[in-house]
Amino acid sequence: MIQTAPNVKVIPAVINPLESTNKYKQLRVAAYCRVSTDQEEQQNSYNVQIMYYTDLINRKKEWTLAGIFADEGISGTQAKKRPEFLKMIRMCKKQKIDLVITKSISRFARNTVDCLEYVRQLKGLGIGVIFEKENINTLTMTSEFMIALHGSFAQAESESISKNVSWGKQKAFAEGKVSFQYKHLLGYRKGEDGKPEIVPEEAETVRMIYDLFLDGYSMTDIAKRLTLLERKTAHGKTEWHREIIRSILKNEKYVGDALLQKSFTVDCISKKVKKNNGERPMYLVTDHHEPIIDRDTYNRAQQELARRTSKRKISDKTITEQGKYTSKYALSELLICGNCGTPYRRTTWAARGKKQIVWRCISRLEHGTKYCSQSPTINEDKLHKAILQAVNEYLGCRDEIAKILKANIGSVLECQGQQEILNLEKRLKELNKARNNLISLIASGGCDEDKLDSEFAKIFNEEQAINIRLTELKQKAKISADTQNRIDSAMELIEKEKFKLEIFDNIIIRKLIECVKVISKEELLIIFKGGVEVRAKIE
Repeated sequence: MIQTAPNVKVIPAVINPLESTNKYKQLRVAAYCRVSTDQEEQQNSYNVQIMYYTDLINRKKEWTLAGIFADEGISGTQAKKRPEFLKMIRMCKKQKIDLVITKSISRFARNTVDCLEYVRQLKGLGIGVIFEKENINTLTMTSEFMIALHGSFAQAESESISKNVSWGKQKAFAEGKVSFQYKHLLGYRKGEDGKPEIVPEEAETVRMIYDLFLDGYSMTDIAKRLTLLERKTAHGKTEWHREIIRSILKNEKYVGDALLQKSFTVDCISKKVKKNNGERPMYLVTDHHEPIIDRDTYNRAQQELARRTSKRKISDKTITEQGKYTSKYALSELLICGNCGTPYRRTTWAARGKKQIVWRCISRLEHGTKYCSQSPTINEDKLHKAILQAVNEYLGCRDEIAKILKANIGSVLECQGQQEILNLEKRLKELNKARNNLISLIASGGCDEDKLDSEFAKIFNEEQAINIRLTELKQKAKISADTQNRIDSAMELIEKEKFKLEIFDNIIIRKLIECVKVISKEELLIIFKGGVEVRAKIE
């Protein structure tokens, strides 16, 4: 008890600072409740909390219900992700609430900093918060210390839960358990068996993207085409963007695989998600579901992505590096300086008062003859003419090439596994004959039954092994037959088609040609896909 001066009279404090001196004034009380997940058992908890606080507030005559604010299925580590909580704070600032009641500090916030910040805000407005479990009233003198103490415990609990969840995810990854986000994944939906199921129309769009990309189209051009065709994205929109195309091309799920832990949460408080660049282990589940894109096509797409996106040097001699990929001019990727290995660049050249489109070595263009002294400047029209001649020459002899290719592939496929299949089928017949002989011996009663049982077991085991191997070989044969059918169709088309390229077409050139080397001002070396080389004169 503090001693007072003789002329000082003490006026006792009100026992409950929340009780108004006007006994007829009611406090506007709001309740806040939250559950951490959207699981069924937690949903029940959520509904119970709403009923409890509605009844509690209505039973007290001095209280009037100002609202029940409830966030369901949302973590409490960050207030900004709790819309109902923020709505309650806004109403407090508008002086529409006098008191907030909640079950515990962990329900209010699992972040100590956030908890103290909002408690101080409300205290400054004259609004108290009652935490039932901890029996804390924020308008009392010692409340902040107790909140900090209990808040630290709540935060530690949240961190512990987060660690356990992370461990559970890690274990699931190691066991190959894959969780699909179907709403973000074009081409798949959840099947009746719970596994990914292909959506035919969407899968067609995915295949189109891969085909166009490998045909040389840029991701921007593909996006424009799909937008014009009004193809739908995974979110049902008809407007496509470059990044959507890129994500589809990079997604291993289209080849039937699943790469787990591509990203991770840095900590449970900030909820910051970071791309996994090797900080955490990743888990690749191969052949997890039915693919939309075959593995060869997918691998070629990854190689093409790497080629386009990386600023790499064309050869060891290259001084300058290649810039950003463009699909507009095929020769930007294909035309290479025979002297230094650097790509050529399309540019406008003014000579003798006239402007003309030419192609020049990038090293010489940017650094002069210091790095490349022998590369010629080539007029675009002459360049196109020379390449067209080489292409038509190549196409003119394609019949003979096709016949040789067909014969070679056919002979390989013919002998692949066929002889082994014949041998195994022959052995099965022999085993069946041996079994029939044993059955005849049993009928005659002229042999030991124990010995017969042993012989039957040997026959059975060998038959099992043979049937397993036959299944494998026949599956391979089926694949080979499909391959042969595709080859036959392609070769038939090639043999029938009398095609001649009249106009320089960037898409066709990119499909046919691997590389064009500038040997001199008068000569080019065109290397076609498949390895065929044709020399062309520049006139």
